[in-house]
Amino acid sequence: MGGFEKRRIDTGAAVISVSCGGTGPGVLLLHGFPQTQLMWRDIAPRLAQRFTVVCADLRGYGDSSTPPSSPDHEPYSKRAMASDMIGVMAQLGFERFCIAGHDRGGRVAYRAALDHPGRVEGLAVLDVLPVDTVWDRADDRLALGFWPWSLLAQPEPLPERLLGAAPDAVISNALSPEWGSPARTFDDAVRAAYTAALSDAGHIHAICEEYRAAAGIDREHDAADRAAGRRISCPVLALWSASGPLSAWYDDDGGPLALWRELAPGVTGGPMDGGHFFPEERPSAVADALTGFFLASH
Repeated sequence: MGGFEKRRIDTGAAVISVSCGGTGPGVLLLHGFPQTQLMWRDIAPRLAQRFTVVCADLRGYGDSSTPPSSPDHEPYSKRAMASDMIGVMAQLGFERFCIAGHDRGGRVAYRAALDHPGRVEGLAVLDVLPVDTVWDRADDRLALGFWPWSLLAQPEPLPERLLGAAPDAVISNALSPEWGSPARTFDDAVRAAYTAALSDAGHIHAICEEYRAAAGIDREHDAADRAAGRRISCPVLALWSASGPLSAWYDDDGGPLALWRELAPGVTGGPMDGGHFFPEERPSAVADALTGFFLASH
């Protein structure tokens, strides 16, 4: 990303790799699996015309550190990851900011809005539903279609050994047209970068720990919020793939907006053309949607 400064920020619990660029109100962008902050390469420069944009690697991903885990996987919970990002933005001078997350990053983003309501001015979630919502409705479609949810949550060392043995096969599958985005979306350099990010044993273990947390402690945190009546108070924008599972699997529940309204009464949004990786497939459209939302939220 031309014009962006690469930095490493020590939050005390993790060292987070970020790229910063632009001027104006703060905007934090969070990636999903199997990506890194590189996923924002065509969106961040567009947003930087209006905002100070921070693209971060989640702990355990990309160039960020891999703190030791624990039996309950709490160090890789969305709560711990969200705390990282609050610390990152504070060190960069942003006590309040907007945040957008795709896939895993979307779940870190909504946890930040729940746990730190005074810090998040606007929340955009891209092709995700809350963790407990997905698990509570899990069926054969999830097990077969979103295989990382079940495979990577298995006890170690099985998923670590599988990922470590064939990271290129994981990337080839995840970035294939089967996930809805044409092959041309990802050039050789991007594929190589995502493969390299899955080639280190410490990061592989950390990524599996994050999926184990999603299968356990993250669900507990979500359930506790619901039981206590906690809701996301800031404006929320939900966007999802028009051709993907979110547009088809949850019709009986009223669709993605109805499910998000259980946690975020003020959510707006709708489907976007493209597959699961539509931010990389259609960066101009996504950048326009985020720009309008963030300007209205600040």
